[in-house]
Amino acid sequence: MKKYFSLVTFSHTIFAMPFAFIGFFLAVTTTDHVFSAFKLILMLFCMVFARSAAMAFNRYLDRDIDAKNPRTKVRDIPAGRISAQAALTFTLINCLLFIITTWFINPLCFYLSPVALLVVLGYSATKRFTFLCHLVLGLGLSLAPIGAYLVVTGAFATLPILFSASVLCWVSGFDIIYALQDEDFDREQKLHSIPSRLGKVNALNLSTFLHVLSAVFVIIPAFLTHVSWPYYVGLIVFCSMLIYQHSLVKPHDLSRVNFAFMTTNGIASVVFAVFFLIDRLWIR
Repeated sequence: MKKYFSLVTFSHTIFAMPFAFIGFFLAVTTTDHVFSAFKLILMLFCMVFARSAAMAFNRYLDRDIDAKNPRTKVRDIPAGRISAQAALTFTLINCLLFIITTWFINPLCFYLSPVALLVVLGYSATKRFTFLCHLVLGLGLSLAPIGAYLVVTGAFATLPILFSASVLCWVSGFDIIYALQDEDFDREQKLHSIPSRLGKVNALNLSTFLHVLSAVFVIIPAFLTHVSWPYYVGLIVFCSMLIYQHSLVKPHDLSRVNFAFMTTNGIASVVFAVFFLIDRLWIR
């Protein structure tokens, strides 16, 4: 179990999972639907299964690339801790469990489950043909709030789409920062990424622009639905973490990329979600 947690980098669940809670409780508090512990558990299962499938498939598909990259050759498949076949089997099992779980939620979630899997699994191949791969990753994680909202309501709405748009821009932005580490390697291996295409300075500028958009998309809901002071506190922390991570990474100094990637973004998502939930309880 420890090996598979390592394979799927389970700690990175901290990025999308808080926004899944946001989508779920946004639905409960802004519609006529009531809280259901059963649906919450099903939503959590869907998050775990979909993300596990996506990460395992990414490691499986990139195993040869990872073996060549000094930064990633210690990952589980290149290092021999898990076989490629085991990773692929793990992927297929999680895909099946994800689809089965959506069947117990509602028809729309079930019908859309293959589409969701196509997005989250498809990301792994995109670096081979487009430098927009970061946006595809962002799209995959952006399914968390709207997907959780659909679990409760079985219908689309504007508010969860705004949160999904924020996640798309936020994740795409910090993935560009993370990819700065592999700029030279990607160029040598003819892999596509924004840093290898635009260079460090322009890549960081684009990341900044995406994070500005991310902030805008979480500010807009305050004008569309009633929020109280905890929402604004969470908003301030979220935006502050976006600003802070850009102060950590410079084109000539990438020594703090991992801290900017994991710590600041983890704080941003968790704290924002916590204050969002406090806001929902405060209003009720």
